[in-house]
Amino acid sequence: MSFQLRRGCCPWVVTALGLVSVLGCGEHDEIGQRYAVNGMVTYNGQPVPNGSVSFTTDAPGGRSGSADIKPDGSYSATTLTPGDGLLPGKYSVAVNSVEIDMKDVVGNPGGLYRTDLIKKAPKKRNVPTKYGNPARSGLKVEVKQEPVKFDIPLTD
Repeated sequence: MSFQLRRGCCPWVVTALGLVSVLGCGEHDEIGQRYAVNGMVTYNGQPVPNGSVSFTTDAPGGRSGSADIKPDGSYSATTLTPGDGLLPGKYSVAVNSVEIDMKDVVGNPGGLYRTDLIKKAPKKRNVPTKYGNPARSGLKVEVKQEPVKFDIPLTD
């Protein structure tokens, strides 16, 4: 009897698992369709090796986005999930790239956990500070209902 019960339940279990996996697929985040925005960040013709790009929407109630700069200078914008792109609209853009010399931090007891040491550590800016503020950077991009290649060539 228990063998028949398990055998009879099996199709229901498989069907239920299949339904759960289908219902769990896809983005139902109600944010809206996003479009890929990616490109290269360069400073005086050289790839910026790290940092971040922020996209601040100009629309009231809109959603902003961001991107991490990879070692080769490339980036891919994110609104909610990595690389999902941006909503259509106009954005002011900022770029920040700072390297912290961690040798003095790591060499001290509790180094990586001590914010006082990290704050005092030597820092090197890879791009001028004006690009770190979206209101002063002069960088703008408009996202329409299509992917956008937006290279960011920064200069002095």
